[in-house]
Amino acid sequence: MAAVRWGILGAANFARHHMAPAIHAAKGAELVALATSDPAKAVPFQAFCPGLRLHDSYEALLADPGIDAVYIPLPNHLHVEWTLKALAAGKHVLCEKPIAMQDSDFDALIAARDASGLLAAEAYMIVHHPQWQRARDLVQSGAIGRVEHADVVFSYDNRADLANIRNRPETGGGGIRDIGVYAYGSVRFVTGAEPEDLQARVRFENGVDTWAQVTGTFAGPQGRFSYAALTSMRLFPRQEVVFQGETGLIRLTAPFNANVFGEARVELHRPGLSMTVERFPAANHYVLQVEAFCTSVRTGAAYPCPLEFVRGTQAMIDRIFAAAVAVS
Repeated sequence: MAAVRWGILGAANFARHHMAPAIHAAKGAELVALATSDPAKAVPFQAFCPGLRLHDSYEALLADPGIDAVYIPLPNHLHVEWTLKALAAGKHVLCEKPIAMQDSDFDALIAARDASGLLAAEAYMIVHHPQWQRARDLVQSGAIGRVEHADVVFSYDNRADLANIRNRPETGGGGIRDIGVYAYGSVRFVTGAEPEDLQARVRFENGVDTWAQVTGTFAGPQGRFSYAALTSMRLFPRQEVVFQGETGLIRLTAPFNANVFGEARVELHRPGLSMTVERFPAANHYVLQVEAFCTSVRTGAAYPCPLEFVRGTQAMIDRIFAAAVAVS
């Protein structure tokens, strides 16, 4: 079966360092084209993909008949527009998160996906990592009893880079859209639960959220449990997720930037100070994401993270912004 031929809209740093190499390395995928108006920005991509075709506009890349799928790493506020344009051009789409700016955007995205018969998905890579699949299996099999509490911390510090799109309101910046998607969606993925009530304390700088503390209650197959999440673009880097149950605890030590922030590990804590640790040193969730996408394109198999799931996380983000109490 022929490989899925990929093009990338824009020479973003994230694409250069992570997703372009992942597409190039993934089984069933072939990176064939890049759209950029600056040929100098293409040089690092051509270093590992010498035959890469260059297009000087996004429209030209979408018109290329030798491309089956596009990856979109553009600023957040452009995601819906270019996802819809790519689907209209007959291309499958993998778009960086968040694929939308609000829940209502999904009406057009899902309608275009269904009308075209193409695959459109958000690049929510963590669900493809075996550490998250293992955590979900443990929780849903009752390994820690009924879940009573989940808490998440995800922080980094980019205060020195005010030109960064994450620090700019006009590009859909802010910590909630950048990393809150992980703090919120990961708990939904593992537990199958949805938020019931939410409270939020949020610190804003220049029109973007830089610190957010979200608390509330989730309800799902195992009942209700309490929830707490802290995200920030102004704190020392930290990542950790804990699922606390009646009879045990699961802790992920590098949940979101596996093998960059640290080794991907799932700790299972049991009574009597017992702890079992599973390590995942070789897994690359970007490569696994591309391979899952290509498998769905090539075989018609259901994609593990459809837009309907992503929409649930965006709905939670909308509720958080609506409930936000600004703090200094």
